[in-house]
Amino acid sequence: MATMIYTPNETQTENNPAGSLPGMHEVQQQEDFIMHPTNDVCFAGLMENPTVRKGFCAAVMRVKPEEVEETELLPTHLHREYADDKLGILDVRVRLKNGTQINMEMQVKKYPFWDERALFYLSKMFTEQLREGEAYGRLKKSIQVSILDFILFPDDARYYRTMHFRDDETGKLYNDKMELQILELKKLSGEIQTGEDIVNWMRFFNGKKRKEFEDMARVDEYLDEAYEALKRLSADDEKRLEYEARAKVLRDHINVLEGIKEEGMEEGRKEGIQMAVQAVGLHVQGLTDEEIARQCNTSGEDVRGILALYNK
Repeated sequence: MATMIYTPNETQTENNPAGSLPGMHEVQQQEDFIMHPTNDVCFAGLMENPTVRKGFCAAVMRVKPEEVEETELLPTHLHREYADDKLGILDVRVRLKNGTQINMEMQVKKYPFWDERALFYLSKMFTEQLREGEAYGRLKKSIQVSILDFILFPDDARYYRTMHFRDDETGKLYNDKMELQILELKKLSGEIQTGEDIVNWMRFFNGKKRKEFEDMARVDEYLDEAYEALKRLSADDEKRLEYEARAKVLRDHINVLEGIKEEGMEEGRKEGIQMAVQAVGLHVQGLTDEEIARQCNTSGEDVRGILALYNK
């Protein structure tokens, strides 16, 4: 565990001359702190561990971990090329020995055009494999794994689904080289006891307390290593600051969107609410003010006003 350095300030020294250490309650809080894997900084930190990565990739591929010979963590970054810097999604891309690529991301809040964005990044991952002049036969399977801390499909209770290109009439698989997996953590109730590896990982990612993680650690060596990695991350002062900063950014963004909605409701402008939320969504996707104005059928001045409130 990282060493915590404590330096009392003048007020604390005057009020408690004999004691220069934190109170027992404060020490207990520091020891009990555990990161939540639904924070993408924490999730990415867990996937840096080769054993954890291997276990989760095996669950995604529906094979035993022993069958996953090697996982290579590819260089990645916040998706900022097409999204607002503050909301860039921290993804984790892995390449297996057979060339299969898996892109994983943790999402805590749905925002406009989520479906289109998921398809865009899956397609981008697939096409980026080839350099100019290379044959299409070199293309390997690409899997986009979206772990969601919100409900994307409210009309059913399915918490885990896999999607491919299929024939509309026969349902026959057209090609399996592009695959989208969606894990909805909010649908995972306590009654679900399948024993599937992917469900066990979902339970781990959904954990909030040490007891929950300890229980999951008993399932197998990979989840046990995930808990050990989680404890190390939680005890790392630098990682904790990064974790808390990321949580604040996501919290602030949600509050701004809710504020726009509430302001519109107070003024009784239902259309204005919808347009404002749409404008922010397009801004997050990287569109210019002029492009947003055209799609929202409004003026550039109105768009700049909405975004000024958003940025504020």
